[in-house]
Amino acid sequence: MTNIAARPEAPSPAEAQRRLKRAKKAALAAFLGGALEYYDFFIYATAASLIFSKIFFPSGDPTIALLASFATFGVAYVARPFGAVVFGHLGDKIGRKNTLVLTLVFMGAATFLIGVLPDFNTAGYWAPALLVLLRLMQGLSAGAETAGASALSTEEAPEGRRGFFASFAMSGISAGIVLASLAFLPVAAMSEADRLAWGWRIPFWLSIIVLIVAYLVRRSLDEPEVFEEKHDHGELVKLPFAKMFKTHPAQFFQVALMSFETVTNTFMQSFGLAYAVTVGVPASTMLWVSILGNILAIGTQPLMARLSDKLGRRPVFITGVLGSGAMIFVYFSVISTGNIPMIFLTSTLITAGTYAMSNAIYPAWFSELFNVKVRYSGMAIGLQVGILCAGFTPLLGTALVGADKANWGPAAWIVAGSSVLAIAGALWARETSKTPLRELGNPVQ
Repeated sequence: MTNIAARPEAPSPAEAQRRLKRAKKAALAAFLGGALEYYDFFIYATAASLIFSKIFFPSGDPTIALLASFATFGVAYVARPFGAVVFGHLGDKIGRKNTLVLTLVFMGAATFLIGVLPDFNTAGYWAPALLVLLRLMQGLSAGAETAGASALSTEEAPEGRRGFFASFAMSGISAGIVLASLAFLPVAAMSEADRLAWGWRIPFWLSIIVLIVAYLVRRSLDEPEVFEEKHDHGELVKLPFAKMFKTHPAQFFQVALMSFETVTNTFMQSFGLAYAVTVGVPASTMLWVSILGNILAIGTQPLMARLSDKLGRRPVFITGVLGSGAMIFVYFSVISTGNIPMIFLTSTLITAGTYAMSNAIYPAWFSELFNVKVRYSGMAIGLQVGILCAGFTPLLGTALVGADKANWGPAAWIVAGSSVLAIAGALWARETSKTPLRELGNPVQ
């Protein structure tokens, strides 16, 4: 067992500067990777809400077609736990850097290929089948992206600032959502014929630009020193995911429960958009709503994470989840009335306020719950098992709400119930904000 009694001496100014430079580079790589991964992921969510039900499935009942479109959105969440197992294993065996490059390329390739798929009129049932296949590829990649970026950023961060540096993975996700929404604005302004014929493909093709930038940054990263120490001394375990279940079972379930906080964002980005369009709110308006909230969230999330470095992870996380669970009722209520200013206000308060409080904290907190030897696997698998349900909540919400435009209650209660589960996990998990990096997690032999 590693001796944790001895504490390292304070680094020299030159050494501190070197570590800070590495931390900033890791945070930038996490930001760019998150931007690409969730640009790709959320242009799919937008297309599933506005486009795919009309071109990839047989014509007929539009509600049934929308359900089918959301089902293809949800299958990626089934793939995510498998991606977490596979890439989590690689991340704990061969390193964070190479695994993160692999997940990046996997997602980028799948997204570009979606943009060249034939529609149902051209290829029949091959069209939705190929769409599902590529969506599964997206899910495999996304299953390990956030966990890997979070683990790397946490391990490179200076003591006392792990929350702040790890949060840039989440700010990258917000940037990706902004880019996805901006990419769809000109598409939404097209005539429906052009939009369905070729316009929807452009946002998928544009992902190649972000892919190239993120790839170049990630290829230049170093492995975190705390991981390299275990690698160089032959202390890595053969089957990290199996060892994680043996040594960190409670932490796994804590992360899975806390991951239900992501249901808020999933509902707002997919179901909320589709619901707003059905009650007469223009799709372009809802895209601007998303853009405003996420632009602000790029800045507020690091602030919230820095607050958790000072006050602790648990109180900030729980406050945010409680706020989101309550505000979602206001959000759907104002959408149902078509009150545009109130839609902007409530969405922004959630996205850049309450949701930012919980979302910015989990990259560091979830990583901190696990030992370095099983950290990638533990966070990836726990996170993805927890949010597996999130991918299908828009489908469930659409089915429960049905054709009644005033019946938004079931959707709001799904989010509220998910918030309760996330709070239960947070109350169970240990506080880790002040624990030294090498003392995190349970012992792993």
